[in-house]
Amino acid sequence: MRRLAARGAAGDAGEVAAPAADSTDCARGRHPSPRRLIDLCAIWDPGVFLPAVGWKRASGFARRRLNEAETLNSVREAQLELLEAARPRGPGSRERGPVLRMARQQQPPPWVRAAFLLCLLSLSGAIEIPMDLSQPPTITKQSVKDHIVDPRDNILIECEAKGNPAPSFHWTRNSRFFNIAKDPRVSMRRRSGTLVIDFRSGGRPEEYEGEYQCFARNKFGTALSNRIRLQVSKSPLWPKENLDPVVVQEGAPLTLQCNPPPGLPSPVIFWMSSSMEPITQDKRVSQGHNGDLYFSNVMLQDMQTDYSCNARFHFTHTIQQKNAFTLKVLTNNPYNDSSLRNHPDIYSARGVAERTPSFMYPQGTASSQMVLRGMDLVLECIASGVPTPDIAWYKKGGDLPSDKAKFENFNKALRITNVSEEDSGEYFCLASNKMGSIRHTISVRVKAAPYWLDEPKNLILAPGEDGRLVCRANGNPKPTVQWMVNGEPLQSAPPNPNREVAGDTIIFRDTQISSRAVYQCNTSNEHGYLLANAFVSVLDVPPRMLSPRNQLIRVILYNRTRLDCPFFGSPIPTLRWFKNGQGSNLDGGNYHVYENGSLEIKMIRKEDQGIYTCVATNILGKAENQVRLEVKDPTRIYRMPEDQVAKRGTTVQLECRVKHDPSLKLTVSWLKDDEPLYIGNRMKKEDDSLTIFGVAERDQGSYTCVASTELDQDLAKAYLTVLGRPDRPRDLELTDLAERSVRLTWIPGDDNNSPITDYVVQFEEDQFQPGVWHDHSKFPGSVNSAVLQLSPYVNYQFRVIAINEVGSSHPSLPSERYRTSGAPPESNPADVKGEGTRKNNMEITWTPMNATSAFGPNLRYIVKWRRRETRETWNNVTVWGSRYVVGQTPVYVPYEIRVQAENDFGKGPEPDTVIGYSGEDYPRAAPTDVKIRVLNSTAISLQWNRVYPDTVQGQLREYRAYYWRESSLLKNLWVSQKRQQASFPGDRPRGVVSRLFPYSNYRLEMVVVNGRGDGPRSETKDFTTPEGVPSAPRRFRVRQPNLETINLEWDHPEHPNGILIGYTLKYVAFNGTKLGKQIVENFSPNQTKFTMQRADPVSRYRFTLSARTQVGSGEAATEESPAPPNEATPTAAYTNNQADIATQGWFIGLMCAIALLVLILLIVCFIKRSRGGKYPVREKKDVPLGPEDPKEEDGSFDYSDEDNKPLQGSQTSLDGTIKQQESDDSLVDYGEGGEGQFNEDGSFIGQYTVKKDKEETEGNESSEATSPVNAIYSLA
Repeated sequence: MRRLAARGAAGDAGEVAAPAADSTDCARGRHPSPRRLIDLCAIWDPGVFLPAVGWKRASGFARRRLNEAETLNSVREAQLELLEAARPRGPGSRERGPVLRMARQQQPPPWVRAAFLLCLLSLSGAIEIPMDLSQPPTITKQSVKDHIVDPRDNILIECEAKGNPAPSFHWTRNSRFFNIAKDPRVSMRRRSGTLVIDFRSGGRPEEYEGEYQCFARNKFGTALSNRIRLQVSKSPLWPKENLDPVVVQEGAPLTLQCNPPPGLPSPVIFWMSSSMEPITQDKRVSQGHNGDLYFSNVMLQDMQTDYSCNARFHFTHTIQQKNAFTLKVLTNNPYNDSSLRNHPDIYSARGVAERTPSFMYPQGTASSQMVLRGMDLVLECIASGVPTPDIAWYKKGGDLPSDKAKFENFNKALRITNVSEEDSGEYFCLASNKMGSIRHTISVRVKAAPYWLDEPKNLILAPGEDGRLVCRANGNPKPTVQWMVNGEPLQSAPPNPNREVAGDTIIFRDTQISSRAVYQCNTSNEHGYLLANAFVSVLDVPPRMLSPRNQLIRVILYNRTRLDCPFFGSPIPTLRWFKNGQGSNLDGGNYHVYENGSLEIKMIRKEDQGIYTCVATNILGKAENQVRLEVKDPTRIYRMPEDQVAKRGTTVQLECRVKHDPSLKLTVSWLKDDEPLYIGNRMKKEDDSLTIFGVAERDQGSYTCVASTELDQDLAKAYLTVLGRPDRPRDLELTDLAERSVRLTWIPGDDNNSPITDYVVQFEEDQFQPGVWHDHSKFPGSVNSAVLQLSPYVNYQFRVIAINEVGSSHPSLPSERYRTSGAPPESNPADVKGEGTRKNNMEITWTPMNATSAFGPNLRYIVKWRRRETRETWNNVTVWGSRYVVGQTPVYVPYEIRVQAENDFGKGPEPDTVIGYSGEDYPRAAPTDVKIRVLNSTAISLQWNRVYPDTVQGQLREYRAYYWRESSLLKNLWVSQKRQQASFPGDRPRGVVSRLFPYSNYRLEMVVVNGRGDGPRSETKDFTTPEGVPSAPRRFRVRQPNLETINLEWDHPEHPNGILIGYTLKYVAFNGTKLGKQIVENFSPNQTKFTMQRADPVSRYRFTLSARTQVGSGEAATEESPAPPNEATPTAAYTNNQADIATQGWFIGLMCAIALLVLILLIVCFIKRSRGGKYPVREKKDVPLGPEDPKEEDGSFDYSDEDNKPLQGSQTSLDGTIKQQESDDSLVDYGEGGEGQFNEDGSFIGQYTVKKDKEETEGNESSEATSPVNAIYSLA
């Protein structure tokens, strides 16, 4: 189990990141947490200084560097004891002790020290002037010094600057003023100095090549850009040339020169064939850095392709191809035997003389090379020789720099990255083969373009203050320093008594407002130059805070953090920090204040939480700001994933259980081999584990659990080993050679964590099936040598396959060949047959014998045959193939057949006798007395008299009935008269024909069939099938034009199968899982339309339609009515509303009060009725609710009991009558035909009606059971 961790700090939206490193511990590689990896101030990504929160955005290299640093942390003893006591124990925690003890003895690597220095620089950087204050210009963006542009695009030369007032821009070209206004193609972007040269209206980009420099100017000075050398990319065409074939002796060295046309930038070179197939490169054939293709020795196989050099130009994205070279290889062995390619000594096998190495590039024994500091040094040695030489590299007087050196091009090139002066010296390459060795020495000199030691920084002074600008650079040769002010040489500038120049330093004394200017330092040597701008600004400004007020910073317990308080003032203010309004200044002990005002807390504790105030003061006043600090518990993985070993196809679970601060959001993610893990279908990620189903070889690797919050993260790593297939065996060797046996020995390959259980030995022979491998024998996995039993006269070649529980290895490379001596065959061919292909012949066939049973050269077969009945003498013939045809035979008679193997060493054993038959002829007779009995509307029964055997003239295969539909009994119905057949295998007198069409006239004939074909047809029989049930009606369609009606349409059945007598329609209403009563309608045979009146607009209907004949109903077609629009929405809204209201206390109380009131009213009603009185339900029963009805004002409704509305729960039939169905306890049952609707808040609105009494005239006494809803409505 491996354990890693990383810490960082970051803010939420509106919060500020809390970095986590201090100068002391950062430099020593320490961290207060013994189980956490400090970010060493930040993560250094090439060219970018990333804060601790940038862990996820850092490159893989930076992450690996952080992971390496875990074993290099030096931990304070007190902090170690503190966290050890508080940390929960999990699997693998005992392994941490040795790791930490080892870490204390290690020193941090150089990159850790570099990161610490950059951290200090970030804390002591120059103070920036706020943009609302007056200041000289500063260049913020510019093009690179060597600016190469695409000729197809417009030219863009960037130059941007800031300043107050905003600077103006102008340019020089080749050190002369560039008048932009005179060239219509050239323009400058608004509020920027960037030049745009537009060629849409014509022009040549080459006319604008040259050296450009940008000047940004305001009233306080002038800043300069670098001198930008503008060049237009070039991709010249390859000169046309005719290349003669290159003639070379096999084994000799060869160089194919590319010589690409010079481009800008230089093109990328690669070799391909003229058919755009890449040239395979290896130790023998490879491309040099100059683009040439080198053959250390030429082989005959090199003629199989041609060679074309290709140049790819970056800017134009074009590839140019040179005419192809064709090779002609002279050889002593013209046969390109592919079997020799794997020969251990292919050169001697092909008769190529061996040679000692010699260098093809570079020439001679010594050379020199110059490289600039910071660039990559590439040394190259390419040697010829037979066998192909190996290349090794050495440095005289020392070792190669292991951290920067790597080998390329099959060890022919040595690359040293980021060269420094220490890499100077003598290097030599050693080329060697078994014939000898040679060496070449390369003297390397490292020069340097200027590089900064102390770059000048902007100088901000108050009136009367002193200061200095320093410009120090180094290089080889030593660079010179030139000072300028506002773009002019310092010597030609007006004299300034407050300024003194001392070499690389300018000293300012008693500065005044008039001293404001921008100074340029230019340092150069023959390899390049550096140009830096630094302004001198003289200001009188009281202190001011530059960050937002009252920031919140959250930080992890026991981490270090930095509270930033950016400020500005001139003279530079002094800054002090206070906590919770206390009077003592925070500096010293656990606190450290940096020059830029940042307060660092070296190790955060719970008591450090609070409000921190920073106060900046100078002679002009003071300013203050507050920062609130919150301390959070760290994120810890207390149960870490453990290393596991799994077989392919099994399931693996990696645990990762985490504790974290509950106020922070936790995210758990996984990495595989330090890259984000893609969670596919075979993986399942849960909060505390990762499960992998069906483990495959590609799942092997390291898995890292990353538990992260907004402020920190913890990592734990485990390695998953997948038991894989074994590696191939190697180094096969044949010994103990005998006539019928040989010993094969091999070296086993790696078993990949799963023991090898078996070895399978395979062989290949080059006479009968060259290139095809056959299994020979199988041996236990514990052996690596076996005696193989061999067959005579076989040119054997062997290979071995290893097998373990996971699977089989790739086959080994083949062994050398071994041929055994010959002998007579010991067996005869198998699967001998005699069959006729025509009526007067017999073809004798057999399976030919393979190489291991031939036993000798010129394998042939002696074929014998004779008629079985006559017992005549044997006929014989010698055949080389695997078939022989005997002609002029009687029809279908038996023969005795024998086939015997023979080679040049003798005959095989006496063969067995096999019975075969000559060819068949067509049958001569047809079945007679064919009788037909109709079984049903789709099947008949047949009976016939069998034919005599002598009329079959072959083997009787079957009796066959041919039948076809002559016509239908229905008028004007077209039918297909295509012939169909029914087969009755064997010699049988009866059968059944099925799948007939009902109500049709059929005709039928019968034949007898043998291997040759059909015999003559019998007498044609006629029969008629009775009426059947029809097929389903076609194109059954259901349409709903409105909420009241449903239209049904259909077409007649495709197969009526009789006389249609009508259609049957069955339909049922359903609402969700509730079904209504099924209704059946019958229609005439000519009716194909039907309109149904809906009983309510809510329910849907399921329709089943079938056609009928006298026999019965046929197959049914089923359709459903479409769903009403917005059917689900109001129901759901009403249900939710009811569920929400029903849980409220006020609603329960209200319902109780209503129930009590209803009970009282019912008692009153009962008393009145007992006295014989009538209680009218409604005086204005048939009067609709009008707008002036007084009950509308108080929210009540007028409920009517209309006669012309169908009752809910009843079903309207086709003739308009009402059919009462079972009651449903929904509110819709009490509504007026389902017309009720739901409004937007889910409440129910509309006209409600009481259920219709059966006899309204009888005192309004309802025959229904009284429901609470009806009672409420009646009392209304």
